[in-house]
Amino acid sequence: MLRIVRPILTSALLTLGLSAAPSLLAAEDAESRALVVKQCSQCHTFDQGEKHGQGPNLYGLLGREAAAAPGFVYSEGIKEALKGKVWDAELLDRWLSDTVAVAPKAQMVYFQDDPEVRATLIRFFKSQR
Repeated sequence: MLRIVRPILTSALLTLGLSAAPSLLAAEDAESRALVVKQCSQCHTFDQGEKHGQGPNLYGLLGREAAAAPGFVYSEGIKEALKGKVWDAELLDRWLSDTVAVAPKAQMVYFQDDPEVRATLIRFFKSQR
């Protein structure tokens, strides 16, 4: 319900010129980060300058060449499948939907059927620039 009400409430607050809208946006950012941590922190780190985990640090992912985080050693399967690609929202959505479909020889396996969860994860990565 909150996902439906939030855009309407944010619009109404902006129309009225009230300052509560930034706190709603901050809450949404916190929600996005919490979901990313829950879904991805077993293997990845997210903050700028953090060391890689089992998977690469994901700070600044969107707009970055795929399979090219400095200092991370990628599997040949991921390098082969993602060669010449740049992470954007569309590629990330496909990746989060089914990593094996995008990179059949990849060591990472992740399937997220819920488009809202994928959209929240992507929103988080868009905020990290």
